[in-house]
Amino acid sequence: MTLIVQKFGGSSVSDAASIARVAKRIVDTKRAGHNVVVVVSAMGDTTDELLDLAEQISPHPPAREMDILLTAGERISMALLAMAISELGVSAQAFTGQQAGVITDTSHGNARITEVTPSRIQESLDDDAVAIVAGFQGVTQTTNDVTTLGRGGSDTTAVALAAALKAEVCEIYTDVDGMFTADPRIVPTARRIDRITTEETLEMAAHGAKILYLRAVEYARRYGVTLHVRSSFTENSGTLVTDEKNQEGNMEDPLISGVAHDGSQAKVTVTDVPDVPGSAARVFEIVAAAGANLDMIVQNVPTTRPGVTDISFTLSTEHAQPAVDALRKCYDDIGYKDVIYEEGVGKLSLVGAGMRSHPGVSAKLFGALRDANINIEMISTSEIRISVITRIADLDTAVRAVHQAFELEADEIEAVVYGGAGR
Repeated sequence: MTLIVQKFGGSSVSDAASIARVAKRIVDTKRAGHNVVVVVSAMGDTTDELLDLAEQISPHPPAREMDILLTAGERISMALLAMAISELGVSAQAFTGQQAGVITDTSHGNARITEVTPSRIQESLDDDAVAIVAGFQGVTQTTNDVTTLGRGGSDTTAVALAAALKAEVCEIYTDVDGMFTADPRIVPTARRIDRITTEETLEMAAHGAKILYLRAVEYARRYGVTLHVRSSFTENSGTLVTDEKNQEGNMEDPLISGVAHDGSQAKVTVTDVPDVPGSAARVFEIVAAAGANLDMIVQNVPTTRPGVTDISFTLSTEHAQPAVDALRKCYDDIGYKDVIYEEGVGKLSLVGAGMRSHPGVSAKLFGALRDANINIEMISTSEIRISVITRIADLDTAVRAVHQAFELEADEIEAVVYGGAGR
């Protein structure tokens, strides 16, 4: 019997009727001859409701207690789903992250998985039961405290279990029919992607695509886990994320996989930094100490001001102000002229395997932006990606212009959000 890991998001188990529908899908997979491990998120908006409740009690709750609170949502889902499966005549057992053997570090709220020892899950499978695991959570080895895995934690849980159990595939069920060439809310004619490499998916996830979380894709790539993104509301084929050779043709077809965008960016420019060894390192040491993760970085040497350089970088808006404050406190240490903080910027990324070996991609991208009268503020590239920073007011127009220029549209509307927010 092959083993399949299935993950269902909050919109897929938002109420009793939804849980019953998901239970039937799981039972159908089991009766088709597969062993099944299921990872489940909290129902609907449960996590947000718990966060709001905690805020009413305490504006700064202890991180340890928050993790204990937030893991309650997934525990509710796993128990109810196990009951629903049992009602359909199939044995099912529910497990917390701790019981499933998900071991993490001690970083409450954003813990990293250090080990997975799923012995109890394997025992459940050996007893011919469906194992239901609460996603988003684990336990520390040293203190035995409950931890949460941060954004995308249930996806990461599912991939980690699939790797540890050597599953044939990890199916990520959402409320849309897979991954698309652009956000359907901006480009209604976005085309569903049948098959995509993990490298391309990493770039899409890192630069704004919301269907799969970056950490889960990184884990899948590291351990060779095949992902299958599908809708829990339909039987459509979804998107296969794999690095295995496509027997039907070249993995580089299509050349361009999609257009990702991110509207949660801010830009910081440190002007007139002394152009000497170590100045840039000091800037980024200060930013790192403030807990900020940087995205794009550009250094310009002004021709009219010898001996100094301007350093610009982008980062998420939630990390921007702490980084700016930290830099301003270190004026004497660095010796710059000013720190300029700009919100209202957005990032567009064009992603596709083989871009470097195909001439004309950059020219077509920048030509499409020119024709749409969109100014570019920063540019960053990799072997399979070109990213640009524009004004946030121009971002949606830019996405549509580039998507059309590379002929990524479907002949008819394919993207439908069946449940929640398209995740």
